[in-house]
Amino acid sequence: MNYSRFLTATSAARRPSAVRVLTEILNRGPKSLISLAPGSPNPNTFPFKTASITIEDGKTIQFGEEMMKRALQYSQSAGIPELLSWLTQFQVRLHNPPTVQYPPSRGQMDVCVTCGSQEGLSKVFEMLINPGDNILLSEPAYSGTLQALHPLSCNIISVSSDENGIIPKSLQEKLSQWKPEDSQNPMKKTPKFLYTVPNGNNPTGVSLTSDRKQEIYKLARQYDFLIIEDDPYYFLQFNKLLISQLLCQWGEEGFLAHAERVADFYRRQRDAALAAAERWLSGLAEWYVPTAAMFLWIKVKGISDTKKLIEEKAIKKQVLMVPGNVFYVDSSAPSAYFRASFSLASPEQMSVAFQRLAQLIKESL
Repeated sequence: MNYSRFLTATSAARRPSAVRVLTEILNRGPKSLISLAPGSPNPNTFPFKTASITIEDGKTIQFGEEMMKRALQYSQSAGIPELLSWLTQFQVRLHNPPTVQYPPSRGQMDVCVTCGSQEGLSKVFEMLINPGDNILLSEPAYSGTLQALHPLSCNIISVSSDENGIIPKSLQEKLSQWKPEDSQNPMKKTPKFLYTVPNGNNPTGVSLTSDRKQEIYKLARQYDFLIIEDDPYYFLQFNKLLISQLLCQWGEEGFLAHAERVADFYRRQRDAALAAAERWLSGLAEWYVPTAAMFLWIKVKGISDTKKLIEEKAIKKQVLMVPGNVFYVDSSAPSAYFRASFSLASPEQMSVAFQRLAQLIKESL
C-alpha cells in the first residue's frame, strides 16, 4: 500500500537524524569500534549502579552494573533491540500479519516502543493530519484522544456505535457524501483515517465483533482510508526498561499466563460492578455488559444531562465518576451517560457508590 498520500508535508520532509543513524551503527558494531560520534553521556557518571526488582511471584530481576549502565543510556530511536525483537515475534505469533513478509518499500510491519498509547497517538496524528482534513472517529471516544485532536484543526466526523462497537451502516452513511474514486483527488478531502478502540472501548467497554471488523475493513479498502486502532486493553501495559527483562524472564507463555490472571481479576471486578448496578440502579439506568477493559457505560433514565449529577451532587456524596459529555466530540452537548471504573474499588465500595448514586437519581427525577 502506498502511504505517501496520507502524510503531512512536515512528515514527508523528515529525514533520518545523522546522529541517530550513527548511534544505531555503534549499537550494531563490534566492540573494537572506537566511537567519537554520539553525544552519549559517560555511563561511569550514572548515580544508579545496581537494582533488584521483585515481581508478583516472588522472583527477582537483577540489574547488574553493566545492565544498569545500558538501561540508563540512550538507545536506538525505535527502542531497545531485544525488546523490539520480542514484541515483533510476539505480534507474529498472535496475529501473523501478512505485512511481515513484505519488503520495506511495500509497507513491511514495523514496531516502535512509546511511553504509552497517548504518545503513540500524538505521533500518528502529527504525521497524518493537516488543518482541514477529514477524519472518522467512533463515538463516544476517550476524552484524551479528543483533546489531542481538537488543536489540530481537523474535521472530526463521528460514527455511531452500540454494544457491538462501530455500526457499519453509520460508517457507510458518513462515507456516502463521497465516491470511492474521490480518494484519488486531493481536492475532495476524503477521510484520511478511522480512529477506533477495537477491544474494551473507553468509556463503553464494548468490543468490535469479527463480522463488523470485516465490514469496516471492506469500507476502508473501498474508500481508501487508514484504520488507526488504539488497543490499550488487549494486554496489560508495562513501564519501559523493566519490560525487556521481565519478558525475557517470563517468556511468551509466562506473559500469556500473567495476562490471563489479570483478565480473571478484572472479570470478577466487572461482575461485582454489574451486580451492584443491578441491585441499586435497575429501573433507574441501563448499561452494556463490557467485554473488555475496566468500565461500565451507564445511561440514566429520565435525566438528559448527567453533568451536574456526577460533577456536583455525587462528589458531595463522596462518589467520583466521569460525566458522559467529555467522551463526545461536542463536549458541551448534554449527555445522559456516565462512566464508572471498576478497576480499583472493592465490590463493597461499588455497592455503596451505586446505592448513593441511586438515591441522588431518585431525588433528581
